[in-house]
This record gives sequence, structure tokens and C-alpha cells, in this order.
Amino acid sequence: MKKIAFFVFLLLVCASAGWAQESRQDVSLSGTGLVEPFSASQTDVQVNSNTAYGALVSYRFMLTPSSALEANYGITYQNKILFSISNTNHYLVTTRTQEASAAYVRTFNFRKLNPFLEAGPAAIVFLPIRNSGTTSLDVKQQTEIGGMYGGGIAYEISPSFDIRAEFRGLVTKVPTFSYDALKTNKWYNIYNPAIGVAYHF
Repeated sequence: MKKIAFFVFLLLVCASAGWAQESRQDVSLSGTGLVEPFSASQTDVQVNSNTAYGALVSYRFMLTPSSALEANYGITYQNKILFSISNTNHYLVTTRTQEASAAYVRTFNFRKLNPFLEAGPAAIVFLPIRNSGTTSLDVKQQTEIGGMYGGGIAYEISPSFDIRAEFRGLVTKVPTFSYDALKTNKWYNIYNPAIGVAYHF
């Protein structure tokens, strides 16, 4: 009986060790840019924005050596979104944008150079900042559900670290900040380049 128990214990230890060797996780920290394109609508509202800068934190869990699941959280410092109505009325909303997303990641392994593609759902939070840059409007925080897609390259600098550069896109509705006069009935394809460092464990 003791020999059987010992044998089962050895099997469990070996299986656990094998699983530990196969599993691979990483966390990354990146600097990002957020570029919201010009948008014109049939409601006579035009939307312009300057570029925002921020940070992105990501966690990946490798399902296989070439596929993974990823969770992301991103935040920008601030940018200014300008709404022009009939080219006469102009409203400025200083905004902090946050992203929470999940994605499936497909990696193509070429030694130290590993290109990847990713896509998945995302929640985008547009948070108006009440400061001198915001026109006096009754604007409110708005959360939109959309999608995230992208691709990039990871370059392995050691078994534990790689440098990761990617071009990401966020697809979501143009925000109105719960202010009907700013409604465009349009969608954004926000450009979100990122570069950072990942740690594997």
C-alpha cells in the first residue's frame, strides 16, 4: 500500500512539474499613445481630438507555445476632444480615457523575434475632467463596449524579458458624455501604439 501511495505521489509531482514547465505567463508595462481620428456625422457634429499619452499594463497566460489569453488595463493622462456643431458652436471636453480589455493572442515564433496578432472585447471609459480646459457643459462619464485588435513584435533580450512593440486599435462609439447635443451616431477606430517591456515567469 505504501509503495502504491509513493508511486501515485511521484506521478503527481512529475505531472505538476511538467505542467509548470509548459505553462508560461508574462506581465508587461508599456507607454502608449491614443490617437482619436476626425469624425464627421449626419447630425452636423464634427469631432476633433489631440493625441493623449498614457500607460498600458497587460497579463498573458500561454495556453500553448503559440497561443495565449491576455487581459489589459490602459489609462491616459488627458486629451482634449473638440465638438463643433454646424461649424458655429464649439465645445471642448478634457478627457481621461481608460481601457479594460481581453484578447486571444496568436504568436509566431522565430527564435528571439516573435510577431503576434491579437483581438478581443473591450470596455472604454471616457471620463471628463472638470478643469479650465473643459467648456462649461453638464458632461458625464461614459462607458462604451467595443473591441480591441492589433499586432506587434516581441524581441527576447533574455529568457525572462522581452521588448514589445505593437500597434493596437480600439473600436467604440464616439462619446457624447451623456450630452445629447454632442451626438454623432458614429464609431471611432482609435489608434493606440504601444512600446514596453514584458517579464516572463
